[in-house]
Amino acid sequence: MTARMSATNPATLERLQEVEETPVAAVADLYRTARTEFAQWSKTSVEERLIRFKKLRLHLVQNLDAVSQQISDSTGKPQVEALTTEVLPVLEAISHVEKSLADSLRPQKVRTPLLLKGKASFVEYHPRGVVLIIAPWNFPFQLTVIPVLNALAAGNTVILKPSEITPLIGTVIESVFAAAEFPQHVLQVAHGGRELGSSLVEGHPDYIFFTGSVQTGQSIAAVAARELIPTTLELGGKDPMIVFADAPLERAVEAALWGGFMNSGQVCMSVERIYVERAAYERFVETLSARTQQLVQGRGPDADIGSMTSRSQVEVVSRHVRDALEHHAQLETGQSPDAWNLENGYFIPPMVVTGARADGPLLQDETFGPVLPILPFDTEEEAICLANDCLYGLSASVWSKNLGKARRVASQLVTGNVLINDVVITIVNQHLPFGGEKSSGLGRSHGADGIRMFCRQTAVMVDRGVNLREPTWFPYQGKYVLFRQLIRSYYGERRNWFAFLQAYRQLTKRSRDEA
Repeated sequence: MTARMSATNPATLERLQEVEETPVAAVADLYRTARTEFAQWSKTSVEERLIRFKKLRLHLVQNLDAVSQQISDSTGKPQVEALTTEVLPVLEAISHVEKSLADSLRPQKVRTPLLLKGKASFVEYHPRGVVLIIAPWNFPFQLTVIPVLNALAAGNTVILKPSEITPLIGTVIESVFAAAEFPQHVLQVAHGGRELGSSLVEGHPDYIFFTGSVQTGQSIAAVAARELIPTTLELGGKDPMIVFADAPLERAVEAALWGGFMNSGQVCMSVERIYVERAAYERFVETLSARTQQLVQGRGPDADIGSMTSRSQVEVVSRHVRDALEHHAQLETGQSPDAWNLENGYFIPPMVVTGARADGPLLQDETFGPVLPILPFDTEEEAICLANDCLYGLSASVWSKNLGKARRVASQLVTGNVLINDVVITIVNQHLPFGGEKSSGLGRSHGADGIRMFCRQTAVMVDRGVNLREPTWFPYQGKYVLFRQLIRSYYGERRNWFAFLQAYRQLTKRSRDEA
């Protein structure tokens, strides 16, 4: 009997429906099917692929309400947030693929050194094969569909494992790609938990794209290293927000609200720690606390904050907050974990915390929940030190009306993404590379290489084949003096073109004469 997994609405705890699990024994068949389909899909033209991407975009536009509602039901986030943070970025990504695919896959001519005169150099881009994508539950549509888009656009086939916490989104993704008339097996969705994920990784895909926790990413990296499988890991974050006294303070408060509490703080690029210059600290805390109390939490169309998605993540948030309060931190607004009511849904009231210890979990580990800890700082150097004193390095923001100072500080932060007077949204710009430093991951997606990361790069050099021998080929007799003259005249302190050309002509003449 086939096992089934239940999908639950975390905002109501009502069971939505069941999804059939993919047995581990089916992994080998998934890979065989994917490789068979790759032989066909990889040969389709860019124009053929773009027809399907256009159909996908139009289908999503025509079904915005249904898709965003399904995302909302699966994650507990407000429907407007599902629309703006999940569907809209996917539409922008499709549009980006439509505009850039031809140029991204076209062979690129590159310069050839003067010493290799007469040759032409190119870089060609070829699909890798079968791409394994293991997706997260916090943005189960956006963070799944975008890598799928780029992998398919490059000519690969994809095996996708959605998160077992939001399995229905996997079925939604299957349906939208089917509606866009993609061939049946270019995208295969495998539903299951950790055991299935491990088996898929061990199935030797040609590329792995993983978004999720550091611990799982390390396990995947170990297998990938052993098997020499190229891998992109998009992992956690503990993103700092540095607010100077000369910042646009009201805007900074509004940004902290949205950057910290959007999707109930379950964002790898969430604002998770705020450092405010002491002269502005009290005003910032007071204003942020007051604005936090005005936010609407619930399920209706006017709700600002929905529920948490994962019950296990609720426990992580509880543990971090309890530790902070036990070590004399103050809860400026919100409720302590003892007061949370989770009987009808995973709703955690948003919290502002002051006085937490800088080396505690609330300021060091990824909380991934609606909590904003705030600490003061006195100098620019201290702010930089506090921001960098963390295992993570995904994103950060710097706030000041003095853009020169803001740029100076931003350039000293060890992070994959940084914003000035803004938060979070670099991931939405498909022209920017996205990825993290330190424990926040390996590799970059989006940007110029968003599609090419899913390609094999082949360096090609072309010679017309007229000459029998090259100057560097055998025989070597008498060439050392000429090569020494060539090297000294070309790479020395001052380039001596006369001596260089003289040596080069003698070498090429000798090669022709010997032939």
